Amino acid sequence: LNRGTYCARTLRKLARQYIIDRTVLPINPFGEWKESMLTDEDLCNDINLYLQEIGNDITAEKLVSYLARDDIREKHGISQSITVRTARRYLHTLGYRFTSSKKGQYADGHERKDVVDYRDKVFLPRWEQIRNHIQTWTSENLPEYGPLHGKRIIVWYHDETIFYAHDRRRKNWVHKDASAKPYAKGDGHSFMIADYVSADFGWLRSLDGRSARRVMFPGKAKDGYFTAEDIQEQANAAIDLVHELYPDYEHIFIYDNATTHLKRPDGSLSARKMPKGPSSKFFIEVSKRDANGKLIYNPDGSIAKEERQMEPGVLPDGCLQSLYYPENHKSHPNQFKGMATILQERGYNVDKLKAQCDKKFNCAPPALNCCCRRILFNEPDFVGVESILEKTCKERGIQVIFLPKFHCELNPIEQCWGYAKRLYRFYPESSREQDLERNALECLDKVPLESIRRFFNRSHKFMDAYSKGLNGRQAAWAARKYRGHRVLPASLMADMEK
Repeated sequence: LNRGTYCARTLRKLARQYIIDRTVLPINPFGEWKESMLTDEDLCNDINLYLQEIGNDITAEKLVSYLARDDIREKHGISQSITVRTARRYLHTLGYRFTSSKKGQYADGHERKDVVDYRDKVFLPRWEQIRNHIQTWTSENLPEYGPLHGKRIIVWYHDETIFYAHDRRRKNWVHKDASAKPYAKGDGHSFMIADYVSADFGWLRSLDGRSARRVMFPGKAKDGYFTAEDIQEQANAAIDLVHELYPDYEHIFIYDNATTHLKRPDGSLSARKMPKGPSSKFFIEVSKRDANGKLIYNPDGSIAKEERQMEPGVLPDGCLQSLYYPENHKSHPNQFKGMATILQERGYNVDKLKAQCDKKFNCAPPALNCCCRRILFNEPDFVGVESILEKTCKERGIQVIFLPKFHCELNPIEQCWGYAKRLYRFYPESSREQDLERNALECLDKVPLESIRRFFNRSHKFMDAYSKGLNGRQAAWAARKYRGHRVLPASLMADMEK
């Protein structure tokens, strides 16, 4: 019976008693003995496949319905249906728990084609060019010795984060007789921090406390919001510091793919809203500035705007191409030429092409010449327009690299924020802005350099995984399996097959 010693002794006792008086029989106080259907390995595999198919919509009721299907009952010889309570027990046995889903690392768009193309064709090749110039660190916080090719490069990662006044731990040990406590509604005051971090030196700061860190209380009625101008000012401050503190190294700034980082100079080439034919209304709206370059504001406090022509393009032979007709043109003086004329001057025949494929400019990949806007969008002079941030840093000898969209795992400063916020949640809760600012900055200062270097190793491990052709889920699996490694081993593909 595959039972233990106690069962054997009980049966022996009952058998002897029955021999004596022929009256005592073993009685099952739990009704009929029934074996779980999960002992059938084939049925168990079919249930697991079914649960994987329905994904996040698993319920006990759906499992009851599945086991009541005629084809399943006939295949596995099921004669009776199960209850919802039994289905819950089966789900628990199969490893499922009724709980909140764990938060993952990836958002919608992580594996989108344009994002993957940028990651594989732009970001990773640039990373490969500088990888051998960077000092690396072991999991024991020791430098990995080896030849560095050329001048040593210090990589500084930039990002912004927000701390909230009422962001505290919600789970703790509470006595069963404890009464309910009132809690603050909402997140409370928010406090924004933007900073730079490197694996070599940690946060960017001098010994006397000077840093490029920028803080603010965001909001329309408070300090406003972090703008492209703020990013440019912070970049200049960071460049001043790295040149002063670490003049013997080459420095590279890495930013995420945010619109404030990618903003182009006013009047830069853009095919977004261009009409196909001539237009007297197509001009670029830019912020109005005085002779000293300062913004001019309207009486209501808004920034004054003015219209001007878009900057000229560059023809294939290197000559400048004005996008507007001259003032003495017979039929369209000073008017915008239109995409059709601009492309014809570049040697394209676009008579039969639409202005764009649809209203949202979602051309079916891999089309490159499906419409006028797509052709112009891919022209070298339109693609190669540098952002304000890139131009600012380039003029001062600093390279800028932008991370792929939705790839927060490639930015180690994200984990620095997480480390600081974990400490912050243990602080006493307060609604005062002064306490919020002080506690948040204290927690950032407590992030150890050893942990920062481990965060860098983890991000570099993801880069190595993507360079080996792995997608997001596979890279996350490899990062968990080879924890502590900076570069994935050669046996990676064989391990994935296993």
